[in-house]
Formats: sequence, structure tokens, C-alpha cells
Amino acid sequence: MESRDRLANLGILAAAAAAWAVVALVVLNLDPRADPVAGLLGAFAIGTATGLTVTPLFWLATFARHGRIAFRGDWVRAGRRGLWAGLVAGLLVELRVLGVLSLPIALFVVVLVVFAEITLTIER
Repeated sequence: MESRDRLANLGILAAAAAAWAVVALVVLNLDPRADPVAGLLGAFAIGTATGLTVTPLFWLATFARHGRIAFRGDWVRAGRRGLWAGLVAGLLVELRVLGVLSLPIALFVVVLVVFAEITLTIER
């Protein structure tokens, strides 16, 4: 692992810690039943924090799977997967706030994202 990869991991994890602090502020100070914007703000904060948290973890998993060798495009793939995870988390939180979340809808969203990621990851 090169120092730029280590610094990128630490920087993204530091941003994730700050994002989780924002999530704590939103959850503790805003009520989505009283303010409709609070639910959307909370979903955005949780999605951002989740995406920032899992991005370096996806990169580290790929790095370990490749025998401690970082290939070109690993950061792009990890960022894309982190973006998917953040979008799914934010969407599920917003659906829960709106009161329309059910198991079939959640499974559909997750399967849709998995198939999209598999399609984008296939090497030709």
C-alpha cells in the first residue's frame, strides 16, 4: 500500500466521522414529524455517512483480495460501490420516514443495485 492510498483511506474515514457527527446532530435535534424537511435532511446525512464509511472498506477488501496489490480503477470501483451504498441507505431512510417502506420494496432496491453493480463490474 502506497502512502497516497493510506492517506486517502484515512481522509475518507475522517470525513465519515464528521458525517456521522452531522447525523447525530440531525437525529437529536430535528423531528421529521414536525418538519418535513428534517426527514429528507436526515436521509441525506445518513446516506452520505454510510457511503463515506464503506468506500475505504470496499477498497481495502479489494486490496486484500488482490494479494495486497492496488490496481488501476480500484478507487473508482470502491467509490462507485460506496455511492450505491449511500444511495440505498438514504432511499431506505426516506421511504421509512414517509411510511411506505416494506420488505418487498427494500429487497427490490437492493437487488436492483446489486445487478447494476454486477453489470458495471463485468470485465469484457
